[in-house]
Amino acid sequence: MKIKRFVAKDMRTALTEVKEFLGPDAIILSNKKVAEGVEIVAAIDQEPAPAAQPRPEPRFSATVADDDEAEAPADSLKALLARQMIKQQVTQNAATKPLLKAATQEAPRAAQFERQTSGAAAGGNTVQLTELTKLQEQQAKLVQQQMDAMRNEMLSMRQLLQHQVSGLMWQDLARREPVRALIIENLQQLGLSEQVADQLACFMPEELNSADAWEVALELLAGQLSTTNDDILRRGGVVALVGPTGVGKTTTVAKLAAEFAKRHGADQVALITTDSYRIGAFEQLATFGRIIGCPVKLAKDSDELALLINQLQQRKLILIDTAGMSQRDVRLAEKLASLMHNSRVKIKSYLVLSATAQARVMQESVTHFKRIPLSGCIFTKLDECLSLGEVINVAIANALPVSYLTNGQRVPEDIAVADAQKLVQQAEKLRIAQSSTVHQWYNDQMSRADGTYA
Repeated sequence: MKIKRFVAKDMRTALTEVKEFLGPDAIILSNKKVAEGVEIVAAIDQEPAPAAQPRPEPRFSATVADDDEAEAPADSLKALLARQMIKQQVTQNAATKPLLKAATQEAPRAAQFERQTSGAAAGGNTVQLTELTKLQEQQAKLVQQQMDAMRNEMLSMRQLLQHQVSGLMWQDLARREPVRALIIENLQQLGLSEQVADQLACFMPEELNSADAWEVALELLAGQLSTTNDDILRRGGVVALVGPTGVGKTTTVAKLAAEFAKRHGADQVALITTDSYRIGAFEQLATFGRIIGCPVKLAKDSDELALLINQLQQRKLILIDTAGMSQRDVRLAEKLASLMHNSRVKIKSYLVLSATAQARVMQESVTHFKRIPLSGCIFTKLDECLSLGEVINVAIANALPVSYLTNGQRVPEDIAVADAQKLVQQAEKLRIAQSSTVHQWYNDQMSRADGTYA
C-alpha cells in the first residue's frame, strides 16, 4: 500500500495531483485546510493480495468478535476500512449498554434530587429577587439625588441671571430716568415692596425735580390707601375682631367698647368672647366689661353665639372677641369659619394685625383670614415699630381698608381712626429718622477711624 500527502491551493488542484500520482483508484483517507490551502492524504494498494497465507496469531484477544474465530486477512484497502468501521460500531454498542443501564437506574434518583433542589432553587430565586429589588431602589435613589442636584444647580443659575439682569435694568433706569429711580429707592426705604414702589413711580411726571416728585409720590401713596371712616363707632352692629395670636384683639375690643360707651352710653354696647382656649381670656374681658359697665358673655359654639346675639340685639354695638389663632392652625380656622357662617346673623369681621410683624407674616395672615369676608383691618402697636411702609404695603396690595390704629395699652386713649394722609406722614417721619440715624452712625464711625489713624 502506498500512502502519500498532497498540499495544494484548492481541492480541485489537490484531486488532480492525486490522480496524476496515484491514479484514479486512489482512496482519500483524510483532508483538511492548512495555511498553504488544502491537505489531502491518499493511498493505493499496488500489490495484489496473496492467495493463501498462514493464519496469524492474534496479538490481543478479541473483545467484541467471537473468541474462537480469527480474523481473516483483508484482500484490499476497501475491505480493511469496512472491517474497521464494523469494529468501531460493535465497540460503541458494547460501551453504551452499561451506560444505558446505569442511566435507567439513576433516573429515579435524579428525579428525587430535582424535587429536593426545586425548593432550594425557589428560595434562591426569592433571595436573588429581593437583592435585585434593593439594587434597583438604590439606583433609583441615586438617580433622584442626581436630578435634585441638577435642579438645584439650574435654579441657582437662574437666580444669578435674574439678579444680574435686574441690576443691569436698574442701572439703565437710573441713567435714563434718575428722578424715577430716586423715588423708587425712597419708597423702598419707606418699607414698600419693589412692585408697589415701581407701580407708584410709573405715574410720576418726568419734568419734576426730585423734591417735588417725592411730594407727589407721597400724595399718590396716600391716595392708594382706603379707610372705613370710623364705621364701627358710627354705625355699630355686630363686629368680630379676628387675627393671629398676640396682636392685641382683646385690648382693641376694650378700647372700642369704652369709646362707644363714652359716645352712646354703656347700656348700648355688649361684649362676647369665643376664646375658650386661652387661660384667663374670659376673665380679662370681663374685667374690662366691669370697668366700662357693659355685659360680657362667653359663646362656646355657633349656636350659643347666635343665641347670645339674639338676646343682645337691642344693643347698638356687639363686639365679639375671637380666639387668637396662628394663620397655619387649620383646626381653629375651621371653627372660626363655622362661627361666622352658622351664626345666622350678619357679622362684620375686621382683621387685627401687629405693625411690628414681618411683611411676609402679615401677608400670610391676610391670605389665610380672607376665607372670611373682611370689612377692614386694624393695625396695632404702631408705637413699637420702626417703619410703617410694610403696613401700608399690605393694605394696598390686598385692597384692604384700614379702620383704626392703636399705639399703646391705655384704654380707651390709645386708639385713633385711620387717616391715609396722617399714616403716610408718620411713615415718612420714621423713614427720615432711620436714615439720619444710619447716616450719623456712619459719620461717627468714620470720625473715630480718622482719629485713630491720625
